[in-house]
Amino acid sequence: MRLIIAEKPSLARAIADALPGGARREDGAIHAGETVVTWCLGHLLEQAPPDAYDPAFKQWRLDHLPILPTRWQLSPRPKARGQLAVIRKLLKQAREVVHAGDPDREGQLLVQEVIEYLGWKGPVSRLLVSDLNRPAVQRALTRLEDNARYQPLYRAAESRSRADWLYGINLTRAWTLTGRQAGHDGVLSVGRVQTPVLGLVVRRDAEIRDFRPYPFHVLWADLAVATGQLRAWWQPGDHHRLDEQGRLLERAPAQALAERLPGAEGRLTSLDTRQKRQSAPLPYSLSALQVDAARRFGLSAQAVLDICQRLYERHKLITYPRSDCRYLPEEHLAQAQANLSSACGSDETLRGWLVDADFALRSKAWDDKKVGAHHALAPTGKPAELERLERTEADVFRLIARNVLAQFYPPLVAREVKAEFTILGECFRASGQELLQPGWKPLFTTRDEAPPLPPLTEGEACRVTACAVEDRETRPPEPFTDASLIKAMMNIARYVDDPEVRRTLREHDGLGTEATRAGIIETLIERGYLVRLKKTLRATRLGTGLIASLPEAASRPERTALWEQRLTAIVERNDDPAPFLSALVEDLRGLLGSADAGRLRQAMAAAKGETAAAPKRRGTNGKSRRRQGSTGRARRKPRTSA
Repeated sequence: MRLIIAEKPSLARAIADALPGGARREDGAIHAGETVVTWCLGHLLEQAPPDAYDPAFKQWRLDHLPILPTRWQLSPRPKARGQLAVIRKLLKQAREVVHAGDPDREGQLLVQEVIEYLGWKGPVSRLLVSDLNRPAVQRALTRLEDNARYQPLYRAAESRSRADWLYGINLTRAWTLTGRQAGHDGVLSVGRVQTPVLGLVVRRDAEIRDFRPYPFHVLWADLAVATGQLRAWWQPGDHHRLDEQGRLLERAPAQALAERLPGAEGRLTSLDTRQKRQSAPLPYSLSALQVDAARRFGLSAQAVLDICQRLYERHKLITYPRSDCRYLPEEHLAQAQANLSSACGSDETLRGWLVDADFALRSKAWDDKKVGAHHALAPTGKPAELERLERTEADVFRLIARNVLAQFYPPLVAREVKAEFTILGECFRASGQELLQPGWKPLFTTRDEAPPLPPLTEGEACRVTACAVEDRETRPPEPFTDASLIKAMMNIARYVDDPEVRRTLREHDGLGTEATRAGIIETLIERGYLVRLKKTLRATRLGTGLIASLPEAASRPERTALWEQRLTAIVERNDDPAPFLSALVEDLRGLLGSADAGRLRQAMAAAKGETAAAPKRRGTNGKSRRRQGSTGRARRKPRTSA
């Protein structure tokens, strides 16, 4: 018997459907001829807790730190034991095993750690599937590789898992125990990803809190030109008092010029006209969808993920949602018209968009080279009866379908005009945009563009018909929302100064992954570090105090970049993982040495922030209990079956 172990039930079903002969389902597996396909449910295994290495570690004590396993152990996740037993039984009957995890680092780890944990010693092949369409899976089944080729990928993923355990377990225990010495009764959780995310919010809140507005002044003039009127804005020179953005800080020069302007004549001294073509936004990755759904419908990142899981698993209306890719397989293009017609035919809004789609067009979204472990979110082609869905499910489905439909609309074409006038020896600028071809834009609610300018000719005369000085005030940065925080996690390189580190972060996934970003936000809320105020996310006093008590390096994203550099070297150059973990342990010792009760007490006392319900806490035996007044339950990915 050949046993294929897929990463998830949906992939197992796709593989079984692509095999010759009829498929017969049994508990936890699908039989198809001489092949049996089974599956994992996400990670079936996790790093063993500290007390698995030494029962004494069940009690949290500073003199135990750092806890450094010499021989690493894995433990079954509590809800995974049943499926693990199914795979164990099937392995005993197998003559050949095929690893069918996702074609990425975590997918390699997820299945291979199960194979090794259950003691399989026979041959292992590697099946790489990134497209669940039957022809694509059938082709992949003819191109099996030796799994040994992917051993560096596995070692890198295993090293990442162990490094996160070392970092999280040791720093969380250190800060929790130091916190108790400082009078704080509760767990102070520290992690490589969650803590820099918290740091983003804490620093943004501090910018808002410490912001001191100051006035600035602008001067506009309405100009009569040969073919109409327009409004232009004065550009004060460097000899005036300006801020970093070139805004005028003293009103007097603007007022003095305004008094001279009425009726003054000038000339158009510079005219720049450009035609701009803009392709439709790409189909969604999960994070991109979370950003748009939060902005448009006020949905939290976790709510969007939960909705997508229902659309995928329960309603079978969309493809696999936890994808970080915004491109589609080229093979899907041939079926796009049929799939979209079937999916969108019963909804008035989608049907209206479908009528105007031109399926002879091909956008840049169809690109096999840019499809990774998963492709972008798309309708499956199953007819969508949106009136039977929850309103939020229908809203999210329309977004997903819209972005795929938009690939069959022509580009938006606009003419952008920038004009510079000289009046009384001073420079005035005006800009406008004329929409030449709306293309895909009618499908989207977009911000209003600058209105078009009247036709202009360089050198033509102008005359001031009205003018005024406006007194304005600088504004603080906006607090984070689910949308902007997810976007910040995706584009974390923007928050880093070092060019090399910034480049590394751009090359990878930023902070967190598509599957974990929503959970990170919810975890920070559950632990009392963040709180939702209307649509914003604000740091609590506890979250602010924790960040202030930590070394700055622990609350910034640079560590993720350094880890990624070393993990990439393990994958691409087959580097030994041992030096990476050794360097981490040295780094860890330095961080642990900075845990100080006095500093923590001072940080907590000085902390500013919002008030939140008390988070969970753990006793010294590691068992969790909930303090009165805490809210929220841990969210779990729903269990799925084939």
